[in-house]
Amino acid sequence: MREGVAMKKEELRKLILTAKGAVEADVVIKNCKVVNVFTGEIQEGDIAISGDQIAGVGQYQGKVEVDAGGRYAAPGFIDSHIHIESSYVSPEELGRLLVPHGGCTIIADPHEIVNVMGIEALDYMMEAAKNTKMDVKYMLPSCVPATPFEHAGLVLGADKMEEPIERENILGLGEFMNFPGVFNADDDTLDKLMVAKNAGKLIDGHSPGLTGKNLTAYASARIQGDHECATVEDMKERLSLGMYILLREGSACHDLRRLLKGVTPENSRRCLLCSDDRQPKTILQEGHLDNHLRMCVEEGIDAMTAIRMATLNAAECFRLYDRGAIAPGYRADVVLLDDLEQFHVHKVWIRGELVAEEGKYLPEFKTHDISTVRNSVHLKDFSVDKFKMHLKSDHVHVIAIQPGGVVTKKETAHIPVENGEFVFSPDNDIVKVAVVERHQMTGNVACGFLKGYGIKEGAVALSIAHDSHNIIVTGVSDEEMAFAVEKLKEQNGGIVLVKNGEVIESMPMPIAGLMSDQSGEWVKQKLIDIHDKAYSELGVAGDVEPVMTLCFMSLAVIPEIKLTDMGLFDVGTFSFIPVECEA
Repeated sequence: MREGVAMKKEELRKLILTAKGAVEADVVIKNCKVVNVFTGEIQEGDIAISGDQIAGVGQYQGKVEVDAGGRYAAPGFIDSHIHIESSYVSPEELGRLLVPHGGCTIIADPHEIVNVMGIEALDYMMEAAKNTKMDVKYMLPSCVPATPFEHAGLVLGADKMEEPIERENILGLGEFMNFPGVFNADDDTLDKLMVAKNAGKLIDGHSPGLTGKNLTAYASARIQGDHECATVEDMKERLSLGMYILLREGSACHDLRRLLKGVTPENSRRCLLCSDDRQPKTILQEGHLDNHLRMCVEEGIDAMTAIRMATLNAAECFRLYDRGAIAPGYRADVVLLDDLEQFHVHKVWIRGELVAEEGKYLPEFKTHDISTVRNSVHLKDFSVDKFKMHLKSDHVHVIAIQPGGVVTKKETAHIPVENGEFVFSPDNDIVKVAVVERHQMTGNVACGFLKGYGIKEGAVALSIAHDSHNIIVTGVSDEEMAFAVEKLKEQNGGIVLVKNGEVIESMPMPIAGLMSDQSGEWVKQKLIDIHDKAYSELGVAGDVEPVMTLCFMSLAVIPEIKLTDMGLFDVGTFSFIPVECEA
């Protein structure tokens, strides 16, 4: 059955007769060990495909027959939460990368690009997704901006959500990050929630650190899932409230192994697998959900349970009732695996079409025009003077990086100050960090201090700064930081590393300043070069991911303290705080 098109009577007739064995199947995958996610059994037999649906499992003949050689056949994998933009490649390119790893469906939240360029950017993402065989379902960004304490490309209010929420491939509202707005029942928040409810669509969650009655209030809005559990206790509390748990293993956030300790036979059907962010470097080296499955088995989860979390559970959670299993009448999304330990992907079918074999994406590769999402860096009256802080105290609040994640600690420190300005010392491990507004021409530049990044020379500037994606820059001097920002503007966004007034490495990202228009392999190599230079020439700390870590330092919905273009933000109190503090 074609997506979005009612099944024709003759297609149904053909499907039924194929299932019965009365007519020859279009495709038969012979000699399989079929993973039955309904019964928990492994069935030996053939998979008959009629059009783009599975007709049956058993003994069948087909016009085209493929010998599986006794391999395991699993349903197509479903990533329950991912930001395409965080891969730094286009939707089409991400499909090319993920499909060979069994990725047949992704639930994508495009709030990164919508924060930059609004509904026009959503239009681009939806059109671009049509060029990949991977089925891309979208969630409508719910928090643009993520908080009212920063400037994004626009403010996406409830009134602007009413049209896109009704689109066929939009499943509901994306992760609702403004959790105080929910548990305080703010009017604007309720209006957004009602947009989804009135349309009969889903609401996804994001509630790090939330507990008790406030979490209960959040769940009462029927916010169905959360990918922000830091502990097993967080996970269990949400499960007890009827929420789904999205077990995350991304390039930046590594939660899967820790949370798997909380997965039990009793609660596993409410657990899904997701990546949230997945860079090409990670995909090409480790894989996608096939890697998640390996990790599950390594941690003692049985293979059937793990596969359910990557297939049926996700399909049911997101109301994709046409997939998630190998059974009659389901979408012919099939992943052929060598085994159920390493989960090496041999072949992949999507809608009955062979689309990948031994790591190679087989269909013709096409891309959508990016002209509507170019030219996204707009600065007003920017100069090096914008970084002057005019300090009256040497005792300041500091954003303290915690290696391996995006949560920061709120700390205080004494810093060297001369004539009201911070003086960098390589022995101090504290540097200036700034966010430069790039959307609304406000001219806003906010400065603070960062601990644990380790940079000892030069500067790093990014137009990737979650979630409003203003420019974030850190470095050893105002001059190096300003130079990096100027070079970033010249290349229309992306990543820039500078040292001694020269660019030593860069990666342009012409798609909204968030994504490259190049291949995943190219992006991978660029990231490797950027990482190498960041460590070897700039002195960034070895336990810090130099790009991913920095780009999350402005995300004002992740504890404990962050920096937006409007100032230093205490996530715990959901309020701005001064940089300087009492001794």
